[in-house]
Amino acid sequence: MQRAFWISLTCAMGLYLLMVFWSIPFVAYEAGGQVPFDMRPMGYGLDEARSFLQALTAEGRAFYLGTQLKLDLVYPALLGLSLILGLQLVIRQPWSTAFGVVALMATASDYFENFLISVMLHTPVDEIDEATVQVASFLTLSKSIGHTVCFVALLTGAMFRLGRRLLR
Repeated sequence: MQRAFWISLTCAMGLYLLMVFWSIPFVAYEAGGQVPFDMRPMGYGLDEARSFLQALTAEGRAFYLGTQLKLDLVYPALLGLSLILGLQLVIRQPWSTAFGVVALMATASDYFENFLISVMLHTPVDEIDEATVQVASFLTLSKSIGHTVCFVALLTGAMFRLGRRLLR
């Protein structure tokens, strides 16, 4: 299990770095410097969504739909897997299971968020409705909170485990 954790974590972080330093900056550049939906952890409203979509060039839209969302098809699964495995390694039951459920919920939120982003990217800007944006924004917020909770639990569990080893 430890080997699977390190492999999945390494792959997830490599993919994350690829997105953070290449694909997301490209989408932002193509949107006049505006931050893509995925990178707005506190969510966004209808006006912000429309502003982003209006600013996004045709090339940026195609890249977001193609390259960025394809990368983001693999990343949530790798991140979710690494969080669940890591939590199983450093936190005792039943807490590791409880946090694992949070990781699964965050992963599901990420996938549904990506689906709604795709819907918004395919919809003419003036036809984007409030409900779609609210749900997409809620999923972005849910994903962000869920992953943060799991990362804090993982780091805290790892620190306690390391502390116990040092005391022996």
